[in-house]
Amino acid sequence: MTPRTASIPDLSRQQRRGFWLRTLHQWHWISSAVCLVGMLLFAVTGITLNHAALIEGDPRVDNRQAVLPAPLLEALGDMPDGNAPLPAPVAAWLSRQFDAPIGRQEAEWSGGEVYLSLPGPGRDAWLSIDRRSGEVEFERTSRGTIAYLNDLHKGRNAGPAWGWFIDVFAIACVVFTVTGLFLLQLHARQRRMTWPYVGLGLLVPVLLALLFIH
Repeated sequence: MTPRTASIPDLSRQQRRGFWLRTLHQWHWISSAVCLVGMLLFAVTGITLNHAALIEGDPRVDNRQAVLPAPLLEALGDMPDGNAPLPAPVAAWLSRQFDAPIGRQEAEWSGGEVYLSLPGPGRDAWLSIDRRSGEVEFERTSRGTIAYLNDLHKGRNAGPAWGWFIDVFAIACVVFTVTGLFLLQLHARQRRMTWPYVGLGLLVPVLLALLFIH
């Protein structure tokens, strides 16, 4: 009777341990699958950003000119100085003419000119419209694939959708690391070097920051 009753708490403890192991393994697996590609991208671009001075860029400049058709020039109207989007027909014509995403981005309106900045990941672009003659100048500078990936790493000029992806990716990474920490806790008894390795991973960056970053 006594051995039988004594084994019930042990069995319950084993069942709880098994439940948490299965749950942690499941979420660790899900989060690793979600953030796998993103983690690889951010790791590689972390190296390229850290050594940006050693990686030579190959910027390509594309400069074009055009003239707004008279009806579109009239569509600019007498817009006062300030910031406002281009009229939809003008934006659509410019997008087709220069293969550039104009959309509803705000332009800078002044007495004789409309200026629109069009930055993007790995590139910079702008266009200028003469409000009197309708002459348009467009310039785009592309800095290559590495610059494009580096800007994605920083979320620079990548748009709201990419910002949402970074948020989801960051949450997946948090889940991945936290579940990994709990799995380390559950397996630490069988692997004695678990916590020394964890402590080393914390100690090295702290010492580097204290000793070499001023």
